[in-house]
Amino acid sequence: QVLLVESGGGLVQAGGSLRLSCAASGRAFSSLIMGWFRQAPGKEREFVAAISGGGTITYSADSVKGRFTISRDNGKNTVILQMNSLKPEDTGVYYCAAKGSGLVADRSRLGYNYWGQGTQVTVSS
Repeated sequence: QVLLVESGGGLVQAGGSLRLSCAASGRAFSSLIMGWFRQAPGKEREFVAAISGGGTITYSADSVKGRFTISRDNGKNTVILQMNSLKPEDTGVYYCAAKGSGLVADRSRLGYNYWGQGTQVTVSS
């Protein structure tokens, strides 16, 4: 079992930055592929970014490339999503997720076994 707890969401103006953190406990963290997803009101949950267990492979959605960066600290069992140049369309609930196998580039949420409770990000225009 893996417990994931997100933090760092909030309200920010367009063009601003936020840093989301996800703390993991339970299963060996470095064995997990970690991902971030988001869900806007009335829309399906969508892939944002993912990172391999060792942190050497990352993959991001086209909509956030060049603005968002995913990283991890296996010593602290933490994954970070640094979000810069935020846009109103980035608004939503952001979820941290983990899976024990599969491909980092697989955007499907179905492969992720564990989910956090989510943190709200609101970008005002």
